[in-house]
Amino acid sequence: MASNRTPVDGRLLTVAEVAERLNTSVRYPRRLIEERRIAFVKIGRHVRVPESSLNAFIASGVVEPVTLRMKGAA
Repeated sequence: MASNRTPVDGRLLTVAEVAERLNTSVRYPRRLIEERRIAFVKIGRHVRVPESSLNAFIASGVVEPVTLRMKGAA
């Protein structure tokens, strides 16, 4: 068994649970898994997504707000 794999922390979510958290249909998480854009675990023929991977995926898409300064303001 390979020892260079990332350990899985936290809960393992089903594809349906991931879709619910992302507020999408199950097609979107399945596409993320197929395109290897999110880490997943195969247990037999079942696919599960670690909660930590989902949280990291969501965090990677966060866009911080821009603060504009008014001209002439001190």
